Order: sequence, then structure tokens, then C-alpha cells
Amino acid sequence: MADNQTEMSFWGHLDALRSVLFKIAGVVVTLGVIAFLIMPWFFDHVILGPCQGDFITYKFFDLISGAGILPAELATDNNFSVHLVSMQLTTQFFIHMSASCWLAFVAGFPVIIYLLWTFVEPALYEKEKHGIKRAFLFGNLMFFLGVMVGYFLVLPLAVRFLSQYTISDQIEGLISLDSYMDNFFMIILMMGMVFELPLLAWLLGKMGLLKRPFFGKYRKHAIVAILILSALITPTGDPFTLFAVFIPVYALWEISSRLVPKHSPEDEQELQDEEKA
Repeated sequence: MADNQTEMSFWGHLDALRSVLFKIAGVVVTLGVIAFLIMPWFFDHVILGPCQGDFITYKFFDLISGAGILPAELATDNNFSVHLVSMQLTTQFFIHMSASCWLAFVAGFPVIIYLLWTFVEPALYEKEKHGIKRAFLFGNLMFFLGVMVGYFLVLPLAVRFLSQYTISDQIEGLISLDSYMDNFFMIILMMGMVFELPLLAWLLGKMGLLKRPFFGKYRKHAIVAILILSALITPTGDPFTLFAVFIPVYALWEISSRLVPKHSPEDEQELQDEEKA
């Protein structure tokens, strides 16, 4: 407990935590109601955006392909569209509810983190508060950057490839709404979490569990692993889509290496002691 804070009992901490959780629930419920009301518009223009040939990512591919920068095969057919079907009676209602909760969580993520911060803050010293504040801000920015990369890059590439992939001409492809939404939620949240890797590396470095030489030692292994991961996410076969995913993920590896100290806190202390001696 910081010196300028009054010692709280166990029940005091419990009451404070309960208050924070109630506030978080209030934020999520409020945003969930708003999301539920705007969901029909949001669903048509945002969630189903990658299902239409005029989506901004496809237009960008068409532009650079037409300029000869990339192979013409990357251009999207003007008639491209993905038609979804609802297979069960309750599917659309539950998708409406789950998508509203998802949007409420993503939109309210900074507020949720801030409320959790207000609970943790009294137990920290001023120096610790400064570092944690920067970490929370950095984590929020990276989370939303990952969501943007997932939505504008990874999801469209996956939708375009997988919706057009056929193992046999005798099989008619019917894509269910459940299947599309499962992939939508997974890709967006997965990329949001992947972009938190630099923050995780920084925290592990502060704890002395991770050192900068680790990144140099395993850089070649990381490149191969990221290439395989990129190929699995975008199995289109062309180098552009492969490196479109590889480059930002590898950049996260390099950013992480810069955020981790060369030595653990214990090693730094020993070095300082040796210099003083």
C-alpha cells in the first residue's frame, strides 16, 4: 500500500471491488442497449462490409492491381458477394444479442480498463503509477490497432479466399450466419489480443522473466513461425497477402524486443553494485 493511502480492511477492498464491478456492469449494459438499437445499421454497414465487393479493402486491391503494382489476380470481381443463410429459428435473435454485447465490450474497453485502474491505483507508489498508466494507454492503443488490422486486412482476405474456395464443383457453398460470425469474432478479437504482445513482453521484462537477448536468439525461429501463422491466416497462395499479415505481426516482435531491458532487474542491481565497488 502506498504511504499516502489509508490502510483498508479486507471488507473495505471487497466493497471497493464490488463498486467497480457494478460500474463496469453499468457501462456494458448501457453500451449494450445502445448497440442493440443501432445493430441493424451496424450489421449491414460494418459487420457485413467484407461480404460485399465494394468494401474499402477490395477497392484498394483493385486500385493497386490496376496500377500494375500487384498481379491482376488480386483484383476483386465486381460481382463478388457473400450470401449468408440463417439455419435455425433463433439464430438471428441470438446473433443480435451476442453482437451487441461484443460491440459494447469493444467500445467500452478503455472505460473498463480505467475503472479497473481506479481499484488498483491506491495500492501503488507514484513511480509504479506512472509506469502502469503508460502501460494501460499503450495497451488500449495496441488493442484497437489490432482490431483495425483484423477488420480491414485479415478478415477481408479470409472471407474472399474461403468463400470462393471449392473442393468440388458439385458442392454448392452455403455459408451460415453462425459460421461467419464465429470467424468474425475470432479474427477481430484474436488480432486485438495479438497486438497486446509488446505490452506482455514489457510486463514480463519488468518482472525479470524475459530479457532482450531472448529475441535475438530466437529471431530466426520467430520469422519461420510468423510466416507459418500468416500462411494459415491468409492461405491465398500469393506473396502480397502473405506479407500483408507477416509484416505487422513481425513488427510486433521487434517492438517487443525494444521494450524489454537487456538485463533483469536483479542483474541491473548487481551491475550497479559492481560499478560502485
